[in-house]
Amino acid sequence: MLQKNQREPFEIADTVIGPGQRATIGISLGMLSNHVPMELPIRVIHGKRPGPTFFVSAAVHGDEILGIEIIRRVLQSPLMEKLRGTLIAVPIVNGPGFIAHSRYLPDRRDLNRSFPGSERGSMAARLADTFLREIVLRCETGIDLHTAALHRTNFPQLRFDNSATERLRALADAFGAPVTIESSLRTGSLRETAKRNGVEMLLYEAGEALRFDEFSIRIGVRGVMSVMQQLGMFPAKSVSPPRRKPVRSKSSYWVRAPEGGILRMNRTTGDLVETGEAIAVLSDPFGEYEVTITAEAAGVIIGRTNLPTVNMGDALFHIARTGRLAQAGGKIEAITDEMDSHPLFDEDEVI
Repeated sequence: MLQKNQREPFEIADTVIGPGQRATIGISLGMLSNHVPMELPIRVIHGKRPGPTFFVSAAVHGDEILGIEIIRRVLQSPLMEKLRGTLIAVPIVNGPGFIAHSRYLPDRRDLNRSFPGSERGSMAARLADTFLREIVLRCETGIDLHTAALHRTNFPQLRFDNSATERLRALADAFGAPVTIESSLRTGSLRETAKRNGVEMLLYEAGEALRFDEFSIRIGVRGVMSVMQQLGMFPAKSVSPPRRKPVRSKSSYWVRAPEGGILRMNRTTGDLVETGEAIAVLSDPFGEYEVTITAEAAGVIIGRTNLPTVNMGDALFHIARTGRLAQAGGKIEAITDEMDSHPLFDEDEVI
């Protein structure tokens, strides 16, 4: 019989985790072609005290590895000893893609367009089904960690859909990314499926595929921990909250190459641009013609290509529309300085 104030154990994948315990579990996903078992590795921390059940995931796209390091640092935080509720951490959702340094699964499908999945479908459908049933639907809230695709880089940003609840918007502010964007939900995505099932989710985008970026990692670690504190999973004031609210944007647009050629960029991610401002020059390899690339509307550059060689129609810059550029610039500068000069956690705070 449970004692007064004692929590029930947490059960997942035939494993029972008692209050105050943690476990690393491999959820079976079947066999690969070489008869090696495929598993979904997760870490569960079941706090001694009651609280919400929360998940954080990364590498839904196998080459987007920055979130793996964010989760590793979160799990190593001493604050995990004070956890209230239950954390399910899934650092590598797409294991085969991760091993192959590929965005996709071996069946060439995009896992983030395969939800809710099916027990009898393709490899992507089966993995989506397992991840949804075993992880997402056990939680009230979650954060999925992404980067830009190969040969691109993203400025740290948080995304939620335009019908998000006030609760989710407050969690987005607590995360403390430099920019938050209202982005539509895509059919087959994890966010869209989670919402249909009553699970609130934030999506963090930062950095580039197959690379680590310390600034983006630190923003992500502070963000995940700050959201957990906002949910009541840590004692108050355990995590230093962001000092400034993010730059908010309700829409974004892509600047594409009008011709093929060699690209010389004079703006980068995090830069603020005015309407009509020159942000790059596109030339032919002989230097006989040049095309100036300009911003269509004022905003902050939240993504760009890393390749100087482009074809007609290639996406060059991703710009989040925003007004009051001076104020937006002050917010971004303040968050950057904060990450450089302040500790993430108050390790002297005790329960």
